[in-house]
Amino acid sequence: MLVTAFLVAGKEPKKEDKLNFFQVGKEVIKDCITKQMLYHQSMILGMVLEQEKVFGGRQTVMKVESSLPYDEKEYILAMEENKTEEFVKENAMAMEKNKEEFYLQGMGEFIPQTEKQTEINIKDYLQIEELVKGFYAVDPTTEVNSSFLNIEKMSEMDCSIDKNSEEAQILIYHTHSQEAFSDSEPGKEEDTIVGAGEVLAEYLEMYGFKVLHHKGKYDVKDRDYAYSNALPQLEKLLQENPGIQVVIDLHRDAVAENTRLVTEIQGKQVAKVMFFNGLGRTKGKGEISYLKNPYLEENLAFSFQMKAACDEYYPGLARKNYLRAYRYNMHLCPKTLLVELGAQTNTKEEIHGALAPLAHVLYMVLSGNKN
Repeated sequence: MLVTAFLVAGKEPKKEDKLNFFQVGKEVIKDCITKQMLYHQSMILGMVLEQEKVFGGRQTVMKVESSLPYDEKEYILAMEENKTEEFVKENAMAMEKNKEEFYLQGMGEFIPQTEKQTEINIKDYLQIEELVKGFYAVDPTTEVNSSFLNIEKMSEMDCSIDKNSEEAQILIYHTHSQEAFSDSEPGKEEDTIVGAGEVLAEYLEMYGFKVLHHKGKYDVKDRDYAYSNALPQLEKLLQENPGIQVVIDLHRDAVAENTRLVTEIQGKQVAKVMFFNGLGRTKGKGEISYLKNPYLEENLAFSFQMKAACDEYYPGLARKNYLRAYRYNMHLCPKTLLVELGAQTNTKEEIHGALAPLAHVLYMVLSGNKN
């Protein structure tokens, strides 16, 4: 198999560089490392290079085979098929390890959990009474039944997305942008739920997603009409960004002042999260005709898989999913998630501490990698 070293690095050498191959090759190798395209064995020049600044800040050593012939005419290096296969496998393994170290550096002391801490057996929740008891808190105004709340359907639904798109794939916004925390500085946006959304967006981008964080304010003048105020802009954003596959409305809950929504993850106190679904139906009158949601089952499957993954990998992180009668603009996209991140009694540190595991769970569910 023939490998074009310069093209691997995204460069084509000029004619005058042919006699200065060592210098050109060295720059090519460094460029390769910077782009995370090569990690351990290289094909050029028979030397070992170290790149000081690479993906995630990790210093990478790159070994080079010295016995490979160089064809000056074609700017190519010949490799045996078995060597090539081994080379590709080693690079893939190194890339995965490098990604993990990148996540650790970007998320402070947080270490993504790679093994389940507990296992959910869906056979234990086939009856709707057991399903609701195990996973849901239902508002008194709200009707639930097995026609749309079915654990087998929700577990089997594919919630993964295409990560290869060049467009934004995830939209994060805040219907209630003014929500803040116990130690937030008044008037400081980064101390509010909007600031938390910015951190979540950064974490998701570390996992390879492309994120659009919308910071529109819809609850400043009248909080009661925030959902109505936000709807036209959300429709516009989705129209302008057709690549968006996931919509996240990030909130902060309101609880009694003596309530503390915290759990411990890896020795740190972090805020609990809750996934919220609007069903568009009441207990007394059934389905609300003017609040139809064609994506109700997809919404429910997404939030259920998020809750289940939290329970299995980070027990205690997620409260029970909350079900309420109205729609909450969840009808615009199949994979819509309304998240209550802690409450007004949580500190900023607790809130931000929950974002790293939340991002990891989103990564697992949206990558189809929960098992």
